[in-house]
Amino acid sequence: MSNPKSMDRRSFLLNTSTLALSQLLFSCSGSNQAKLKVQLLKGSIPGQVVNQFQKSLQQQVQLKFAPVEQIGELFKQLQNLQQKSKATDEEIWRRFVPFRQSQKIDEADLVTLGDYWLKAAIEQKLIQPLDEVQKNQLKQWSVLDEKWKKLVTRNDQGNLDAQGKVWAAPYRWGSTVIVYNRDKFRDLGWTPKDWSDLWRDGLRDRISLLNQPREVIGLVLKKLGKSYNTENLDQVPDLEKELQTLNQQVKFYSSNNYLEPLIIGDTWLAVGWSSDVLPILGRYPQFTAVIPQSGTAIWADLWVRPTGVAQDGLSSQWIDFCWQSDIARQISLLTKSNSPISTNIVASDIQKPLRSLLGSDVYDGLRLREVFDKSEFLLPLSPAAAKQYESLFIKIKA
Repeated sequence: MSNPKSMDRRSFLLNTSTLALSQLLFSCSGSNQAKLKVQLLKGSIPGQVVNQFQKSLQQQVQLKFAPVEQIGELFKQLQNLQQKSKATDEEIWRRFVPFRQSQKIDEADLVTLGDYWLKAAIEQKLIQPLDEVQKNQLKQWSVLDEKWKKLVTRNDQGNLDAQGKVWAAPYRWGSTVIVYNRDKFRDLGWTPKDWSDLWRDGLRDRISLLNQPREVIGLVLKKLGKSYNTENLDQVPDLEKELQTLNQQVKFYSSNNYLEPLIIGDTWLAVGWSSDVLPILGRYPQFTAVIPQSGTAIWADLWVRPTGVAQDGLSSQWIDFCWQSDIARQISLLTKSNSPISTNIVASDIQKPLRSLLGSDVYDGLRLREVFDKSEFLLPLSPAAAKQYESLFIKIKA
């Protein structure tokens, strides 16, 4: 598996209806009352959902939800919590995490983590299993589709294992998508629908791709009818040739600034993460986003419990609350993401520009569910395979 630090994502143009970075939500009672402390990805939970959770509780509870800008920062915080006895670590951490007034890092009962980081978090013993699943204390666990249960059930090395433990609780997800400028494609007489369209005439030097080997090589593998998680790239005929041809179409690679060139017209098409793309569609009506019909890469935001933190009923209640159908629906609509829980969202609930990426809308004769069923999580690779991806990517860009 490649270094998870290379997978920083979902930090561009976030929804303003969600929790602000400095916002802390809590009730005003004594210090002896129950507390729930959550470190979460900024933009991934609406503030109103936290308020509804507090109102649903039978007791007075102090809630502290501290949003952080990027998944990578949350992963670093998990690492830091394991080394909190070293004073120098806190000084280093303050340079990375934008807490106000350099406040001390507190332990959290739950933390947001991306599925791509799950293996590293387990291997480094940064998180502990969610034992309440085995104890049948999460009422909504049974509602989850099997693909979600499989994603978070892993052995102590962080690899998928049906006999393993449950390490995380997914609460929203998205995918890698194609976004393009319709005005530019009008003269070409066609619009992108699948990965193979990235090789078509008229797009030379007009595309920006993510600067990620798994994403770029993965989309080529998908075009060739292979899996994103192919272990031995040497056994895929024409892979390097296809990558070289695609590289001629690419203006540049970036994982952070790939949308700005599209906005100013330097590129006509970009490949990016839905959480980055969806917020801009309403502001730029000339843009359209599609999920490639042959399938794409899927990412998920998960709740994890840091090592050393005691399991309590409150954190379990919060996980369950996020899985209630009406709450999952709010999280999906307000954070412009998809839910692992069936929410009965219909097309009229979603802004028209967003319907091709959310819900169960139909486009070009295919239901999104059919496309998602062809899609894949980026699963851990063996060290040798991960090195192969990195080396081939570097070679192609050179």
